[in-house]
Amino acid sequence: MATDPAEPSRLDYVSFVDYAIERVLGELPGVDPLAMRFVLTLHRATSALVYDLESSVHRPRGWSWPGFRVLFALWLAGPLEGKRVAELTGMSRAAVSALANTLERDGLVARGPAEQDRRVVLLEITPAGHEAISSAFTAHNDREQAWAASLTGEELRTLIGLLEKLMTGSAASDVKRRF
Repeated sequence: MATDPAEPSRLDYVSFVDYAIERVLGELPGVDPLAMRFVLTLHRATSALVYDLESSVHRPRGWSWPGFRVLFALWLAGPLEGKRVAELTGMSRAAVSALANTLERDGLVARGPAEQDRRVVLLEITPAGHEAISSAFTAHNDREQAWAASLTGEELRTLIGLLEKLMTGSAASDVKRRF
């Protein structure tokens, strides 16, 4: 559904993709419109999903999306060094360190030395953090189910397989990562 380029005021979040592709192709005819549509659509879907989870589940609990991701990793795989949390969450070490400060202040995470090397600092979820993340995850999963309900089980499995293929494909070895 191409929107009249003379009417950009009528664009919305979804129709802007068509408009952007049309305008870019007018400026740069060699651009691959399918690849462009893929990245714009994936980014918009991800942004909408994250915003929904953050605003409906995590912000009411005083967390950001990254804060939830840190708690989630520590809940399931902790105790962990900050660099491992960064690897598992796709965040920078600096971001994990800053989030750990906030989560520690709120009593959800504790720092302590590793038994095998006392110089290594581990992040560990506290009992209060465990209670908070396990109760939050129920609401989180309710939102996941609402998003997934738009697709059939087979469509979900196909989409998951395609996204996993994308993450492990030939471009994945060249991907710049945050950690």
